[in-house]
Amino acid sequence: MFTNLTGVNQTNTSSEDEMFAWWGRAVVRLRWLVLAVAAAILVLGATWGAGVFGDLISGGFDDPSSPSSKAHTEITERLGRQDVDIIAIYSSPALADGIAMRAEATADPGALTAAQRGAAQVAATLKGRPEVTSVMPGPVSENGASTYLAIQLRDGDEDAKLADLEKIEPMLRAAGPLEVEVGGLIPFLDDANQQISDDITKAEIISLPILMILLLFIFRGVVAAATPLMVGILAVLGAFISVRLLAQVTDVSVFAINIITMLGLGMAIDYSLFIVSRFREELAAGRSTAEAVALTLATAGRTVLVSGLTVALALASLLVFPMDFLKSMAWGGMSAVLVAMLAALTALPALLAVLGPRVNAARVPLPKLSRSGGGWAKLAHSVMRRPVVYLVGVTALLLALAVPFLRIEFGGFDERVLPEGTESRVVTERLGSEFAGGGAAPISVLVNGPVGDLPARIAAMDDVTAANVTAQRGDATLISVAYRGEPSSEQARDVVKEIRELPGDFLVGGRSAAVVDQLDAFGERLPWMLLLIGVSTFVLLFLAFGSVVLPLKAMLMNAISIGASFGVVVWVFQDGHLADTLGFTVTGFLEPGNLVLMLAILFGLATDYEVFLLSRVREEWDATGNNSQAVAIGLQRTGGIITAAALLLIIVIGGFATGGTATIKLLGVGTVVAVAVDAALVRTLLVPATMRLLGKWNWWAPGPLTAVYRRFGIRES
Repeated sequence: MFTNLTGVNQTNTSSEDEMFAWWGRAVVRLRWLVLAVAAAILVLGATWGAGVFGDLISGGFDDPSSPSSKAHTEITERLGRQDVDIIAIYSSPALADGIAMRAEATADPGALTAAQRGAAQVAATLKGRPEVTSVMPGPVSENGASTYLAIQLRDGDEDAKLADLEKIEPMLRAAGPLEVEVGGLIPFLDDANQQISDDITKAEIISLPILMILLLFIFRGVVAAATPLMVGILAVLGAFISVRLLAQVTDVSVFAINIITMLGLGMAIDYSLFIVSRFREELAAGRSTAEAVALTLATAGRTVLVSGLTVALALASLLVFPMDFLKSMAWGGMSAVLVAMLAALTALPALLAVLGPRVNAARVPLPKLSRSGGGWAKLAHSVMRRPVVYLVGVTALLLALAVPFLRIEFGGFDERVLPEGTESRVVTERLGSEFAGGGAAPISVLVNGPVGDLPARIAAMDDVTAANVTAQRGDATLISVAYRGEPSSEQARDVVKEIRELPGDFLVGGRSAAVVDQLDAFGERLPWMLLLIGVSTFVLLFLAFGSVVLPLKAMLMNAISIGASFGVVVWVFQDGHLADTLGFTVTGFLEPGNLVLMLAILFGLATDYEVFLLSRVREEWDATGNNSQAVAIGLQRTGGIITAAALLLIIVIGGFATGGTATIKLLGVGTVVAVAVDAALVRTLLVPATMRLLGKWNWWAPGPLTAVYRRFGIRES
């Protein structure tokens, strides 16, 4: 039996309460063993776990069961590999205006330009190389100054091809006085991987010093401020171990590292802030170190458990999608969150048990960021007095922020996700603008049987610049279709759809077709994702709070909060506002994979803050039975902690918003907006206002479910 902070004894402590209290006492008793295990994980993560980068794959954005993937497989089996892995453009800088080139071609149509001669020399060097399957010369550019080589690498996965690119790249650039630019799919992946690595490093350099300063302001002590960073490092390195183990049995994308760093550090700091704050509160109330640890785990520790499971299940919903990219984000995110949760429930309490009152040592004379002072008390009472005003005002503001989401346009990603001037992006742009019918990603049409007039019918379509037979074997024929615009543009997608509507026995593949299939897959699987998130959140919040109203209200609040952040994302990234300030290229559409990932992350984070607030409200409700008082005290006690946790998380994620990759930048900006909106408006104003209006109905559940809660509930005490 524990004594409530209000002084009212809680006599209905469940076996689950005793379990957590037992765990707290066990951690105190075995603290040195727990810390030794944590140290071993740190060492293993910094050594073996850091090798995870070598086990991760690039790409993983396509649905392997889609029509475009089937087309690619059949084309390869029946006609051989047709994909171009590398495009190397050769230009003569002395003749860049093309005047002399055109004059030379007019005088002797059979003569080779300087660019063609240099490209031919490179092609001769590449012949016979084991890494290269074929080298195909391209046409001369419209200004006569440039040409290119289209290169196929030997069979292998994307990582093997990246290794082959590294071996032959010096040969590609050995073209005398010519300017050389190397692009295509494999160099694009190489540039993207390097950019992501640079973004992670930059984010850490920016965020970690700011985090330490803010933690010093929050705790006013070096020791207390250092504990969340210790848990954060443990979470990230532990997740590296977990993901490397997963990579031995399934494909995991390199993009998983981003979410590990973001959520591992962010959630570890959130959980540590909650645990350490409660521990110091219990010490200040006169508890012994052992009692403080046990009480902290029986209250804040239980909250961390519910929060961690909720966030992890929200991320698990990404597993319903067939793309390895999203599955990898699910595995990486779940690993980071669960390791952060476990570290906060084991290593951190063990460390606190060792430190005891010394957690307040090394005091720093800084102003304290108030967490439970008069400001929060005044706000809480203000919300309790005027709940309708707050409900209507905040809801109207959030709905206004969400309005741009109504005009969202979806599309695929391409080289424009990289910063302007990135070499692989420049190559793609030059192919489309300087070479007639150019483009590194033609639409592929595999015909089974007679071709007939299909090429002519395709060539007559809007936005199609050419449709030519490029390979034939037996009854299999490949038609390559060139088009205007980018591979992921609406024009290219419309061409794919129009071709597929033609009668005949054929398959349509290529990057544009893959984008069409990705959009279809997202539309088909999104309802299942939402169902999984909804059911798991409802069950966990019911078991935590014993109400069927609060889980439904929480999901509604989450939807409003996420809708507002999505509206801001559309306004910024689709409409192009702040593009120059943030440094990205406007495409006029958003890639749905990013938004699905944001949905999972934001729903988990929003529920995380909901759990922080409701846990303390439920504790006061159990103690007093007065709903208004419970809500007010819950907000007063947790408002500052939620705000501080949100601010720290914004710093962690904000570092990613400064990166050069547009996809990571979008995720960073969108998450920062969502966390700020959720912490500043939803959890501190909207949720308390609705709870004040609902009164005792907040805690309602049908009789049979009440019995379930009494038996299996994850209750605070």
